[in-house]
Amino acid sequence: MFEVIVVGGGPAGLSAALTLGRAHRRVLVLDSGHARNAPAAAVHNFFTRDGVPPAELRAIGRDQLTSYPTVEVRDGAATGVAQGDRGFIVQLADGTTAETERLLLASGLVDQLPDISGIAELWGRAVFHCPYCHGFESSRRPIAVVGGEPDRIRLALQLSRFSADVVLCTNGPADVASSAAQAMSAAGVTVRRERITGFEAAGDQLRALAFQDGPALPREVAFVASTWTQRSALPGLLGCATFPDSTVQVDEFHRTSVPGVYAAGDMARRATIPVPLAAVVAAAASGTVAGSVLDQDLVSVDFQLPNPFTAQEK
Repeated sequence: MFEVIVVGGGPAGLSAALTLGRAHRRVLVLDSGHARNAPAAAVHNFFTRDGVPPAELRAIGRDQLTSYPTVEVRDGAATGVAQGDRGFIVQLADGTTAETERLLLASGLVDQLPDISGIAELWGRAVFHCPYCHGFESSRRPIAVVGGEPDRIRLALQLSRFSADVVLCTNGPADVASSAAQAMSAAGVTVRRERITGFEAAGDQLRALAFQDGPALPREVAFVASTWTQRSALPGLLGCATFPDSTVQVDEFHRTSVPGVYAAGDMARRATIPVPLAAVVAAAASGTVAGSVLDQDLVSVDFQLPNPFTAQEK
């Protein structure tokens, strides 16, 4: 019987397990081995770990957990879950089950990329979605921003501080407001409105964007908008409330709508945050908060005390 099972061995899950292990909690971490940022060459914007490969960061986290004897890490996914007498029974990919008092979901998201030839092969290497994760490395390089929506225009304007050669590729007709057009013109951002047929590459290096009409556009970096889905089926099996973008609804203490179930990392967000935060450091921070709140939840159970976080709601 575990006190907490953490589903997910990424930054959020490992950070939560570290916090709980230091509190002498019996913890099981389930790591499916699938990481959203696996295609990326390096993690950025993480204090003391800027530029570290994602796999190395996870390896450091797992190694540090070996100092805490109450924490166990298993390779393998959680495939099912059911309510148990004392909490939850989690079904594992190897056919076994594990029981826990509390459950922390930190299994992350899966990116759904635009249906344009060549993007998937370059994803995380020359095609990105986050300027804070990869913008600095794009400095002074020819950049394409794909899409004509207001957020794409905003990103193109933002990236004009990184490079003097930014082109907004709307991928077809787009209704660009005159004020936005003026702002882009003043910032030196040009616009291509033709339909994109593919991304041309040499190995993992972007060379150009090809269009249905007109010449190819030589580029070294492109930013595209992805959509996402939950990596794990557990939020749906548990009946956790979700937003239309599939992210799990949590409060400021990382509690889901299901009692005893918490969620952290990019798979979950509060209603006041419009999109899930993709930064690794944000995921790690959310795991620390979730681990602390989980420990306090269990302290209340252990000693029959009021839950301090529930008391704040009254």
